[in-house]
Amino acid sequence: MTAATQREVLGLYRKIFRLVKKWQAASGRLEDTMKEKQYIVSEARTLFQKNKNLTDPDLIKQCIDECTARIEIGLHYQIPYPRPIHLPPMGLTTLQGRKLRSQEKLRKLSKPVYLKSHDEIS
Repeated sequence: MTAATQREVLGLYRKIFRLVKKWQAASGRLEDTMKEKQYIVSEARTLFQKNKNLTDPDLIKQCIDECTARIEIGLHYQIPYPRPIHLPPMGLTTLQGRKLRSQEKLRKLSKPVYLKSHDEIS
């Protein structure tokens, strides 16, 4: 990892924890705020720990893009949880066998950048 990339990653990590200090739940309830803050902290720690040994620059860039997108979407919608995609399971084709594998490939390609790691840790 280059020094510039390392600074960028550490900057994102600090940005997340600064965000947690100011976070308010959309409902305004203290319990909801505390749950959402706890979720943000645990999600950040889990993902950063999982990806700390990455060496491929393309994968690191992809993780940085995902982190940035999740921060921006969370701030915009005031929801810390990933926004779901609206494709029903097996909604792209009704065929089986080889076509099923191609559908899984299409589903993987259609997943937004901010949901790339969500299924892996959930």
